[in-house]
This record gives sequence, C-alpha cells and structure tokens, in this order.
Amino acid sequence: FSVSGNTKQLAERTAKAVGADLYEIKPAEPYTSGDLNYNDESTRATVEQKNDKARPKLADTNADIASYKTVILVYPIWWGQAPRIMDTFVESYDFTGKNVTAMCTSGSSDIGSSDAYLQKLANNKGNWKSGKRFEKQVSEAEISSWFKGLGF
Repeated sequence: FSVSGNTKQLAERTAKAVGADLYEIKPAEPYTSGDLNYNDESTRATVEQKNDKARPKLADTNADIASYKTVILVYPIWWGQAPRIMDTFVESYDFTGKNVTAMCTSGSSDIGSSDAYLQKLANNKGNWKSGKRFEKQVSEAEISSWFKGLGF
C-alpha cells in the first residue's frame, strides 16, 4: 500500500530483490494529499488512525495469497502504525501456513509494533517474522540479505 509513491518504490525494489510478484493494496476511496495532513486533526487519515476499529474499504479483495508460500506486507507508517487499510487487508485474508513479514517506509518512525499488531489482527495465523523499516532508496542487495536472514 502506498499513497505518495515512496512505499511503492520499496515494494518494487523488494520484488526485484527477492523475485516476488506484486499486488497493490488499493482503497475503495483513494487517499489524497489533503487526507494525509498530519497537522490537521480532521483529515481522513488522522481520524482513521485514531480509531483502531476503522476499516477503510478495499478496492478489491482479489489478492491470490492462497497460491503463495510467503507474503511480504509493505506499507508506510502513519502516526506510529500501519495505515488502517492494512488492518482491513490482513483481516480479509487467511494467512494459515504462510510465511509473513512486513516492510515499511517512514519519515522518521521505525516499524515499531505495527507488524506485531497486524499479526494479532491475522489471529496469529501464519509464520510471522519481525519486519523492518527501510529507506525508499535501499539497495536490492540489502533487501535480499535481510530477507535471507529471516530463514523462510
């Protein structure tokens, strides 16, 4: 999931580095730059992030995760957590028998507990490994090295 394109760059670089397919998580109602104004308490993303029950609708629920052994969730950090659209995504699929990890981008925050929170929302189904924050310009070699270190 990406709005500004930074996270999309990381996802594309990761796909190349580990030989993965890409699936873009899209909200039914796309986010605008105005939705992401961190200084305005009334913006859509701020309101969603403050409500841990918010579940923005997905544009589709056609991700074919059933045919994959490993799923890498890639998202930006908003207000210290994964965007609520990631909550929707994780709750929409069954990760039983899957290797799962997370990667994120952020202006300043680390991955924090966002990956553990998503694991909890997935009812702890799957073999989850701790995720990591990366800069959007991280090298494919660094991504590949980190991924190999997960032991999937």
